Amino acid sequence: MDVVIKELSGNSEQIAEVQEFLFKMIKKEMGFDYVPEWHQDIMNMEEYYINPKRNNFYVAYSEIGEIIATIGIRSYDKDFPAFRHLYSKDTTSSIWRLFVDERYRRCGLASKMFCVAENFANTSGYKDIYLHTHKNLKGALQFWKKMGFVISVDANDELQTVHMDKQIHELEINPQTNDFKYAVKL
Repeated sequence: MDVVIKELSGNSEQIAEVQEFLFKMIKKEMGFDYVPEWHQDIMNMEEYYINPKRNNFYVAYSEIGEIIATIGIRSYDKDFPAFRHLYSKDTTSSIWRLFVDERYRRCGLASKMFCVAENFANTSGYKDIYLHTHKNLKGALQFWKKMGFVISVDANDELQTVHMDKQIHELEINPQTNDFKYAVKL
């Protein structure tokens, strides 16, 4: 399976296709439609992901050009009182809208999408990554733990929201040879 991951551009047709995919996935996974206070970033993709230099949005396409996965990364922009001492827009990035079409799950695509976003966060100078997920989303909490995230706050709310974070560990490799036969375990 050939998958191409691209940065979201300012192309209005591409943005509309991404918005359609996102709302379809939100309906399927969470059971609700557009909620203005929760989906401003989807309605304003350029403002949230395309225009700011330290933000980005990635889209994975199948061999036939259909959207099969998304992930957004942006500077932390929430104002939760419980987190004011933990995160800042200067040092903290946040993950948004990781969705993988159910036909393409369990093949490493979500991990790859996260790696692309994490690499962007690292090269953009962020020190850590924040996200929230929901315990009732099948496999979500386990996935994020596997990616190295730890729970910072369990909201115990009706949406079963869990806030998580991860420090970005910058890894610099200075190759001494072109022959890499050994894996490095971190």
